[in-house]
Amino acid sequence: MTDTPEAGREDRAPSRRTVLLAGGATAVTLGLGGAWAVDASADDGTAADTCCTLTSEAVEGPYYIDADKLRQDVTEDQDGIPLALTLKVIDAESCAPLRNAAVDIWHCNAVGVYSGYETSGSGGGGGGPAPTGAPTGAPTGTPTGTPTGAPPSGGPGGGGGGHQEPTDDSRYLRGTWRTDQRGQVAFRTVFPGWYQGRCVHIHVKVHVDGAWTDAGYEGGRTCHTGQLFFAEKAVLLTEDVEPYSTNTVTRTTLDEDTIYPGNGHAGGLLHLSYDSKHIARGVRARLTLGVAPDETHDGG
Repeated sequence: MTDTPEAGREDRAPSRRTVLLAGGATAVTLGLGGAWAVDASADDGTAADTCCTLTSEAVEGPYYIDADKLRQDVTEDQDGIPLALTLKVIDAESCAPLRNAAVDIWHCNAVGVYSGYETSGSGGGGGGPAPTGAPTGAPTGTPTGTPTGAPPSGGPGGGGGGHQEPTDDSRYLRGTWRTDQRGQVAFRTVFPGWYQGRCVHIHVKVHVDGAWTDAGYEGGRTCHTGQLFFAEKAVLLTEDVEPYSTNTVTRTTLDEDTIYPGNGHAGGLLHLSYDSKHIARGVRARLTLGVAPDETHDGG
């Protein structure tokens, strides 16, 4: 991207996917009024995204659930700082907008918990309470046999490990919507929190060559799997806002994160607008995603 990034620095794709319409769901207008108003002076970049750049791919992570919520407002009952997310999807080679693509987003809540995995705690257990007491007794016997198979991948907090099956039916902070004629799609959500081993982020997938039906989006394939990141100075401001302030997990910074590629907006670093004195009022985030629509990138 042509903008200068701010300072700072999770595997499975179904061959056929179906997005079910959320009961009674209607299109959501994502205008930022009232509590969503922000101070434009806090915008981290004013220039338009004009350069066609292929956005970095990233691992899907353990907590993807084949989307069953066709909606723009994914907030449900989750507390947190309002976040209006606008993504523009373009063909990185031709710069043409990618129309009628299906875009999935999913992320943890303000205290680091993913819907569908609530029993796992914060980010797969990284933020749960520490065990109490000391182990007792001593191991007996001698280990036998030879270990087989590869060691588990990924680090603490579910950064890059393989897919985990959901543990419950919650589906907040997950949703899918279609890009318009300009390749744009908008979501209303909350500013994500953090969990052990990962910086603050949002997961994203772009699906193409499927069909929009009365049941939702069917078929197609995934041409982009990535993650969206937040500049440190914005994340620092959230630490004093409830319920983020109740999260006792040591936060991994953008610089420390092992997934963020470190290449600014081309790596998923969002452009943010907010009132730096009152970030609780809401944040606008935007990014242009340059994808290769003829390729398959499922996050494996």
